[in-house]
Amino acid sequence: MSTKERYVNLFTDYGFKKIFGEEPNKNLLLDFLNELLREEQGEILDLTYLKTEQLGDTDIDRKAIFDLYCENDRGEKFIVELQKSKQNFFKDRALYYSTFPIRDQAERGDWNFKLKAVYTVAILDFVFDEDKDKPEKYRYDVKLTDVDTNRVFYDKLTFIYLEMPKFNKTLEQLGSRFDKWLYVIRNLNRLERLPDTLREQVFEQLFDTAEIAQFTPDQIRSYEKSLKYYRDMKNSLDAAFDEGKQEKEREIVINGLKQGLDLKMIAALTGLQIEEIEKIQQEL
Repeated sequence: MSTKERYVNLFTDYGFKKIFGEEPNKNLLLDFLNELLREEQGEILDLTYLKTEQLGDTDIDRKAIFDLYCENDRGEKFIVELQKSKQNFFKDRALYYSTFPIRDQAERGDWNFKLKAVYTVAILDFVFDEDKDKPEKYRYDVKLTDVDTNRVFYDKLTFIYLEMPKFNKTLEQLGSRFDKWLYVIRNLNRLERLPDTLREQVFEQLFDTAEIAQFTPDQIRSYEKSLKYYRDMKNSLDAAFDEGKQEKEREIVINGLKQGLDLKMIAALTGLQIEEIEKIQQEL
């Protein structure tokens, strides 16, 4: 086995669906959603997994595949998505996906258009660019609201975004069950054992399920394939980010030199060493 981690990485497709998407572990997803939505929803008593593939009218519709799609005991629908990297028009995609459980509620014949609520929960392994100036805010609850009063205009369509890189609480700082869930999602594969702070039945079950040593050979191969994809993608994104950062720094240096700024001032603006700035200067 190529990984030395004891527990699965929940940001891999395999790890995410192993914990949240299998019938024997349905109570884990139920507990997570209850902690996420209890104030608004009350207690969700049961969940039913639905088909994640959509049978729509077009080829695009049929390609829409959710990570997890389920329904509670009141007929309300939940899309739970894991998003590992930034994606162009991700918010558009989330909105588009929410239309499927809305349209699925249409009834034949005389129908009064009454709808059940739809929730899209997106667990993000990145931060939206426009949210970087709010490092303490990692949960976003989005509804249709009136722009003047900020009152909710329609309460049956909800998007919840969890920006996991912002969640940096330590075990000692965990103040709620919801905090504990976010801590596990963020840190599971980095842990060597179940911390005492998390010694509750639901987390004991989760850690037992997530222990790689308990996997069959086929499960290990599937997980390692999923882990390799995740790591390769992250490495590619990190490399692209570094290239973009270097290009931006070079642009600032060139503009600074053209404006006659001294090298120390440019170094302060960019964080680069004087020698690096001189090298760019010589290339001009």
